[in-house]
Amino acid sequence: MDRKKIRESFGKNPIVAAIRNEEMLNIALKSSVSNIFVLNADILNVGTIINRIKSSGKNAILHIDLLEGLGRDNKAVDFIINNIQPDGIITTRTAQIKHLSDKTFVIQRIFMIDNQSFETGIKTADSLKPDMIELMPGIVPKVIAEFVKYTSVPIIAGGMVSTKEDVVAALKAGAMAVSTGKRELWDL
Repeated sequence: MDRKKIRESFGKNPIVAAIRNEEMLNIALKSSVSNIFVLNADILNVGTIINRIKSSGKNAILHIDLLEGLGRDNKAVDFIINNIQPDGIITTRTAQIKHLSDKTFVIQRIFMIDNQSFETGIKTADSLKPDMIELMPGIVPKVIAEFVKYTSVPIIAGGMVSTKEDVVAALKAGAMAVSTGKRELWDL
C-alpha cells in the first residue's frame, strides 16, 4: 500500500464513485474515476467486488461500517485487510481508525450536523491523523472551507452531492475530492 499514491490519485481525479450495487459497480469500472468507495457489500461478495475494482486499475476503498456479515472488532477488520486487501478503509469509528492507522489507508467519515460535531471532528482529526477525512454532507461549502482552516488532513466532500455545481463548490471550498453516487458526475 502506497499512501502517497492513493492520496495523489484523489488530487489527479477528484471525483469518487460511491457505489451501492452491481449496476453502479459496472458503470464505475467503465468511468474515468480513479477511486471507488464500496458502500454496500457483505462477506460473500466483498472479495469479488474489491478484486474487480483493483483489476481495473482503480483504488478500492471499503466502508467497513457498512459491511454486512462480519463483526466490527479489530480481528474482523484485520481479516478484511489481510485477506480481501482493499486499498483503503472508510470508517466513522475512532477505535478502528487508531487500530488501522499503521495497516492501511484510512478515511475518517464525519457527519456535520451541528457545531459540536464540527469541533469534535477537528479534535479527532488532529489526534487520530487519518489519511483523509470525508465530510458529510458535501454540499455545505461554508463548512468545508471552515474545516480546512483547522486541519491539514485532506478533505473529501461526500453525501447529497448531485450536481456539477455541488462538485465545483466543494472543490472551490477546499475539498481535495468529492464522492458521489450520481453516475452522471463520475466522468466530469
